Amino acid sequence: MTTVHHPSHPSIPIILPDGLTEDQLLNFRPFTSWLSTLTTSLTSQSTTPSHPFSPNPYTLRSVKIQSFDLFGPRVGFLKLVADVKNDKNETLPGAVFLRGPSVAMLVMLIPDDGKDEEERYVLLTVQPRVAAGSLEFVELPAGMVDEEGEFVGTAAREIEEELGIRIEERELRNLSEMALGEEGGGEGLGRGVYPSPGACDEFIPIFMHERRVPRDTLKEWEGKLTGLREHGEKITLRLVKMGDLWRVGGRDGKTLAAVALWEELRREGRV
Repeated sequence: MTTVHHPSHPSIPIILPDGLTEDQLLNFRPFTSWLSTLTTSLTSQSTTPSHPFSPNPYTLRSVKIQSFDLFGPRVGFLKLVADVKNDKNETLPGAVFLRGPSVAMLVMLIPDDGKDEEERYVLLTVQPRVAAGSLEFVELPAGMVDEEGEFVGTAAREIEEELGIRIEERELRNLSEMALGEEGGGEGLGRGVYPSPGACDEFIPIFMHERRVPRDTLKEWEGKLTGLREHGEKITLRLVKMGDLWRVGGRDGKTLAAVALWEELRREGRV
């Protein structure tokens, strides 16, 4: 094991396991982002007198990297334990799985015959999700954000890869940003839904795209096979009515968040 220090946070020792270099860690954007966000939140204990932890503020004493997965030469996933405690030796849970942000896409198809303006269909993916123990997990199309941290470009690319629809970036609307505002609120957190904040840094902005299509082409989407086979993606598309989305995608946090965002933004007349 090796102990290193982040250039922006030199007082915090970071313990690396064998096989992980300092350069690999520092080039892993999710780690630097998580460390910066956490230290900013910890600082607010002292700068905000009304903060509930202000009388006995917590500090980050050390970070121990327990394991990692490489995507080629770069880090893809990281498991660590952060030692966060106050002067009373009270600790906060610090087991963290770092993977970085993803994006999710709510793609709605509207029959162009104009018979019912409320009639909308949503494209879902059905694919193996080994972590959930499932070979047929139903969810919104989603994908990990690229190394450059480009959200809207990733969303457009994933829509093309998983749904077979080519969309210009300007045709996407960021529902999460519309709901949270440009600053995102509180502590510099990511502008998206956090599906598992008790253990994972992942946050997911949800994008929306509406498209009018001939009614007789709707059936072509159901059961269509997509995905990048060379990356192990085996995706089947499923078409559901917007009114049934909350039920069909009820196990997927992205889907439920998208339903809530779309319904409330629509009620306010913003989408």
